[in-house]
Amino acid sequence: MEPSTQRLVFKAGEEIFAEDDAPTTAFLIEAGRVVVSTIQHGERRELGELAAGALLGEMAVIDSAPRSASAHAMCDCVLIAIDRNQFAERLAAADPVVRALLMSQLTRYRSALATLTGDVREHTLTTSPDDAGAIDKIRLESELRGALERDELEVRLQPLLHIASNRVAGYEALVRWQHPQRGQVSPNEFIRLAEETSLIIPVGDYVLARVCDMLAELRKRGREPLPFIALNVSARQLDDPTLVDRMLAQLEARGLPPDRLEVEITESLVFNQAQIAALLERCHAAGMLVALDDFGTGYSNLGPVLSLDFDRIKLDQGFTRAIHTPRGFALVSAITAMVKALGCEMIAEGVEQAEQLEALRQLGCDYAQGWLVGKPVSLREVLDGA
Repeated sequence: MEPSTQRLVFKAGEEIFAEDDAPTTAFLIEAGRVVVSTIQHGERRELGELAAGALLGEMAVIDSAPRSASAHAMCDCVLIAIDRNQFAERLAAADPVVRALLMSQLTRYRSALATLTGDVREHTLTTSPDDAGAIDKIRLESELRGALERDELEVRLQPLLHIASNRVAGYEALVRWQHPQRGQVSPNEFIRLAEETSLIIPVGDYVLARVCDMLAELRKRGREPLPFIALNVSARQLDDPTLVDRMLAQLEARGLPPDRLEVEITESLVFNQAQIAALLERCHAAGMLVALDDFGTGYSNLGPVLSLDFDRIKLDQGFTRAIHTPRGFALVSAITAMVKALGCEMIAEGVEQAEQLEALRQLGCDYAQGWLVGKPVSLREVLDGA
């Protein structure tokens, strides 16, 4: 029967597809029962029965291999045809790791079925670049777990200049990973990987502990006033109700004032305003400041700034880079005035030229961050430069 319509009816005993047929369609069994069988040593052997709600013929569609078995209706059946393109679209959109795991399972299934039926044909799945990348991703995730256990991640500090006093008042904590074989792994790569899994929680705790150790060492070395250190928080960390409690526990264990640890939340995460409002309230009650990072990147409108009580707003570096143009200067001027009117302090990111810093000074911007102020460095370099 041709799968030209979505809903197909097969009479009892009717063949749905045969072994070695091309895998053009999979099916969802809406009603009835289907038997799956194969020919072994010249005799038909049943491999299983499927009832309403089960998928039929999907594996051949996924890996584009000829049908490895036949299917017949055991009674009158109603099937819904699923075109192979529907599977292809969903596989293309799936997480590459999940896709690689699925294809690995299919390879094992084909091998086990060939052993069971005595099929001497070789069933080989083609490995795509995406599949190879997924395997590398799995490997990298395992290595990241090992790096955490061996304390191989490094936390670096990028200075934030208080423009009016021309002194470094704080730092942003940035995590780096020097892989023993790969060399420096891009933070975008391994932080994104950690955010896709539960690893971001231990990575976040790792960075938190190192930051608190750094604050304690700066205090021990007599750094007065003690600078603040800003800590980025991910979406998964925000979902953890114990996040602020763990921060406070780390600070209290070292006798550090809570206002020396600043929480940074990127603008793309403020869509859940109730969640962010609760975090702001908890942080403020404990004495910690909260900054809105990457402001102006286009993920949100001014609504969150209106309703959420941030202490500092970090202007995205794209605005800083455009400040030399009349439109760029006018826009940064307007944003600075708005931030001041809200009772917040403003930090400009991406400051790389003296002219940019001077323009920010004229506009009354509070802090500057960027390579002109300083690159991310180790705590030892911070102490040696003091």
